[in-house]
Amino acid sequence: MTHVTFLGIGNMGGAMAANLLARGWTVQICDLDPAKVANLEKKGAVALSTPAQAAINSVAFVVCVVDAAQTEAVLFGEDGLHHMLQPGHTVLLCPTMSPQDVESFAARLAALGVHTVDAPMSGGPARARDGSMSLMVACAEAVYDQQTGLLQALSGNIFRISDTPGDGARTKLVNNLAAGINLVGAAEVLALATRLGLDASRTLDVIEQSSGQSWIGSDRMRRAIAGDYAPRAHVTLLEKDTRLALEAARAAGFDGPLGARASQVFVDAHQAGMAGLDDAAIFKYLAGR
Repeated sequence: MTHVTFLGIGNMGGAMAANLLARGWTVQICDLDPAKVANLEKKGAVALSTPAQAAINSVAFVVCVVDAAQTEAVLFGEDGLHHMLQPGHTVLLCPTMSPQDVESFAARLAALGVHTVDAPMSGGPARARDGSMSLMVACAEAVYDQQTGLLQALSGNIFRISDTPGDGARTKLVNNLAAGINLVGAAEVLALATRLGLDASRTLDVIEQSSGQSWIGSDRMRRAIAGDYAPRAHVTLLEKDTRLALEAARAAGFDGPLGARASQVFVDAHQAGMAGLDDAAIFKYLAGR
């Protein structure tokens, strides 16, 4: 079967759905944003009014909302997916959530006889659209084997983390804390460069070919230099993700020197009115200090 249902078609979910449509899959979509729904309908997607209307013959149901609260709503809300789920169905959980939330959802789905694939994603909408993004997958071996076709269609860069849902979330939080630290660092040094009278673009050229290079630094700071703050990933996303990473660190008895400071920068940028901007706006925030 090549039927799949997406619950949430934001920047990442929409790009993943577009990728599958281009590969010939039959894709159902459900989202609160009618413009996003209409855009994918033009590409051949079938729109649903509620998650509960999802086709029973879907290979899997892919949850691509923002957080645990939205995941709760689409899975177990009044019109949630739980109304139509059958034993043997599989749900992919792609949002960045706490490991405890993933474990809780997996347990509740298991009570219905439904499999969970803990599958947080990374790489941005462009890589989601061309199938080159990363997926951090934690699920039972038999479920992984069953969903290999879908996973490989979604990602050319699958990391098999473990058999235990929750470990994908732990891996994603570690990665996103690194992303947050690197982004704040890149924004800080470029803000310093401009204060020193240097050309920001030329300085970034040097960094990209030297020891200070980072993927997220290059990706975001090129946009920042161009004054492009149209949201691909809002400031609030890394604000949330770094907060969750710090909560996981505290639960494990770990206290690092950089994570909390970087996380606070996202909080401060949010409070400065930049919540709805791309997280490249961290440069704008620091340059204006």
